[in-house]
Amino acid sequence: MGSQAAYVHGQQAEAPREAEAPRGRLLLVDDEENILKSIRRVLRRGDWDIETATDAEQGLRAVEAFRPEVVISDFRMPGMNGVDFLTRVKQQQPRAQRIMLTGQADQQAIEEAINRSEIFRFISKPWNDSHLVLTVKSAFEQYALQAENERLYTVTQAQNAELKLLNADLEERVAQRTRMLSQAKREWELSFDCMETPLCVVRARDFAVRRANLAYADVAGRSIEEIPSDTTCYRYLFGRNEPCTGCPLPAAVESGKGARGEVRQGGRTFVVAAYPMAGDERVVCTYRDVTEEQSMTRRLIETEKMAAVGQLAGGVAHEINNPLGGILAFAQLMSRDAGRSEADLESLGLIEESALRCKRIVESLLKFSRHSRVEDRRPFDLSKCVEDAAVLFRAQLKSMPTVELSVGLAEALPKVYGDPGQLAQVVLNLLQNGLQALPAREGKLTLVTGREGDRCYFAVTDTGTGIEEKHLPRIFEPSFTTKAPGEGTGLGLSIAYRIVEDHGGSFHVDTQVGQGSCFTVFLPIPLQLERLP
Repeated sequence: MGSQAAYVHGQQAEAPREAEAPRGRLLLVDDEENILKSIRRVLRRGDWDIETATDAEQGLRAVEAFRPEVVISDFRMPGMNGVDFLTRVKQQQPRAQRIMLTGQADQQAIEEAINRSEIFRFISKPWNDSHLVLTVKSAFEQYALQAENERLYTVTQAQNAELKLLNADLEERVAQRTRMLSQAKREWELSFDCMETPLCVVRARDFAVRRANLAYADVAGRSIEEIPSDTTCYRYLFGRNEPCTGCPLPAAVESGKGARGEVRQGGRTFVVAAYPMAGDERVVCTYRDVTEEQSMTRRLIETEKMAAVGQLAGGVAHEINNPLGGILAFAQLMSRDAGRSEADLESLGLIEESALRCKRIVESLLKFSRHSRVEDRRPFDLSKCVEDAAVLFRAQLKSMPTVELSVGLAEALPKVYGDPGQLAQVVLNLLQNGLQALPAREGKLTLVTGREGDRCYFAVTDTGTGIEEKHLPRIFEPSFTTKAPGEGTGLGLSIAYRIVEDHGGSFHVDTQVGQGSCFTVFLPIPLQLERLP
C-alpha cells in the first residue's frame, strides 16, 4: 500500500495534473490471509485504496472508520457469515457496493444473499483475475453512478423546492395582476359609459358589436342591455341589412390607421371615425351626429349666397331689363318698317338676338338666386337646366380666353323630377371646381348630358391637375379643400353632394393625377315620366 501510494505521488510530481479525482476505497474481508494477499495483488493494478479485515467484526469496524465504496467479503467466515456481514454493511453504509466471494454456496445461500444484503455480484473461487478486476471496476462505477443519482436527486429536490417558491410567488403576482386588470377593466367600463360620444368596439370581419357605451345605445333608442349577442353595428344603430355607405371601417382595417367617413340614414348624418386596435381584429368606432350642424351650415351658406346673388340679380334686373326691353321693342319696330335694306334688317336681327341672349342670362341668374322649396320640384328637362347653367358660366369665361367650354346636350331626354334651380347650382359648382383645377386657368372644360338605363346624367370634365387617391374619400366632406387659401371654401362639392342625394341621385368620380377629373351626376327617371314629352 505504501509503495503504491509513493509511486502515484511520484507520478504526480513528474506530470502534475490540474485536478485529480479521489481514489476509490475498497475493503476486503476474508478469514484466510493468503486469499486477501492474492486479491490485493490482483487489484493492485487499479487506482484504489485497499483495506483488509480477517473477520466480520473487524470488517464492520473498518466500514465505520474507512467508509469503503466497495466491499468484497467471503461467504464462509467464523462467527458471522458473509450474508450477515454484508447485510450489516448495507445498514451502515447503504451506498457501498457489496460483492460476495465464495468457493461453495448453494442455491438457498445465493437467494438469501441477494434478498437480504442485495449484493452487487458473486465471485466464485478460484477467480479469473481479469474478471475480478472488471467486476470491481463495475462496482466502483455503480457506486459513482448511485452517488451522482443521489446528488442529482438532492439538486432536483432543491430546485423543485425553489420552483415551488417561485411558483407560489408567480401565482401571487398573477393573482395581483388579475386583480389589477379587473380593477382597470371596471374603471375602463365606467369611463367608457361616462363618455358622451357614442362609441362601440366592433369585430372587423363581420361588423359585430363587442362592446358599446350608453351614448351609443341612446342613439339607437334602446338600453345597453338590449344589444343582442353578435348583432352588427349597422343593424343595431341604423336598422340596415348591410354595411352603411361611407363606413370607414374597411379602410381603417386595410390601412391599419384611423379613418373617417360620413354615414347617412333616416335623414340623419353621422361622422364616423374608425380606429383599428393594434394586434387585434377589433375596431373602435365613434359616431358624431352632425345633422343639425350640417343643416345650419347649409342654411348659413345658402342664406349668404342667396343674399349676395339676390342683390346682384335684383340690380341686374333693374339696370338691364328696362333697357333690354327698350332695345328689343325698337329693334322689332324698326325691322317692320317698309323699305329697310337687307343689311339693315340683318343688323336689327343681330341686335334683337343679342338682346334676347342678355335677357336669358338675366332670367338664368334670377332662377339661380331663387331659394329652393319643396313646391319648386317638378318634372323638368335636364338638358335645358344644364344649358341655363352653362349660359351663366360662359359670362364668367369672357375674361379667360385660355379656357374653353365645350357643351354637348342630348336631345329628347326623359324628364327628371326635382328642383332645376338647385341642380343648376350643382352644375355651376362642378364647373367652378373644374375651372379652379386648371393650372394657370388654361385648359378645357366639357359639359355633357345623356341617358344610361333608367337614369339621366350630366358630366363635367376638366383637363386639370386631377385628385390624389388619398384625398378621394374626403372630397365631399364639408370644408375639405386642397386649394390654396382664398381659392375655395371646400363647400362647393359638399353642397352639390347634398343636393344630388336629396334628389335620389348619385355621384361618380373618375380622376387621374396630372390629366384631369370627370364628375358625373346620375338622376333617376321616375316611371311616370318615362314617356313624358
